Amino acid sequence: MSRDRSRLTIILKIISQKTAILIFAQSGKQEGISKPFLKSAVLFDQLNTQTIAKVEKTGLPYFHISEAQQKGNTFGERYTNAIEQVYAKGFDNVITIGNDTPNLNTKQLLEAAKTLQNKEIVLGPSCDGGYYLLGLNKSHFNAELFLKLPWQTAKLTKSISKLLTTNKTEMVLLKRLKDIDKIKDVKMFFDSFHKISEAILKVLRAIFSSKIVILDTCYFQYSPFQQKIYFNKGSPLSCL
Repeated sequence: MSRDRSRLTIILKIISQKTAILIFAQSGKQEGISKPFLKSAVLFDQLNTQTIAKVEKTGLPYFHISEAQQKGNTFGERYTNAIEQVYAKGFDNVITIGNDTPNLNTKQLLEAAKTLQNKEIVLGPSCDGGYYLLGLNKSHFNAELFLKLPWQTAKLTKSISKLLTTNKTEMVLLKRLKDIDKIKDVKMFFDSFHKISEAILKVLRAIFSSKIVILDTCYFQYSPFQQKIYFNKGSPLSCL
């Protein structure tokens, strides 16, 4: 047992010298403005706390870049600049995640970090066509091409796959996970048997204890089939 622990410690030390995690996520307050459903700010405060806790358990260095540190006029610009900032600190690999995938766990983050020791790209696809995790080696990061990707559309993952295939670059895919982009997703997590923390479950209970959901300046009775707006910063955008 002690040998296994020593080996794991050595592996983590080697990985941490090369790999950092980038949490690219807005504060709960800003999420409350971007995603104005009932108690969204409270929910994303909890999601941020949970995400940071999971990342800290990996033992890997990490950077949380919220709206206060983000630079750029578009999502693509802000995201690209954030990744460049981490590479500039001397890391070879960057694993980027957001705050909206409750089922992403520490084990998956460590698996992504380990995979990046031998592969150039790791992608965790979301059910909406975007992704919840991107692990990228510095040698395969091209800011110009990155900016041209169809950010905030359902074509994002397919576009990345197509680009990598064209360049004959191997990509390792992780398990597909569901993220929280809209109120329908919140309802799904509340009704499902997905493993989520008690703190987040408490917020979800508060949201759905009321029949009224607030969206922008409109008040309406909640129906999971009415709401089609995507709230996540990097996931597909739509409109009513």
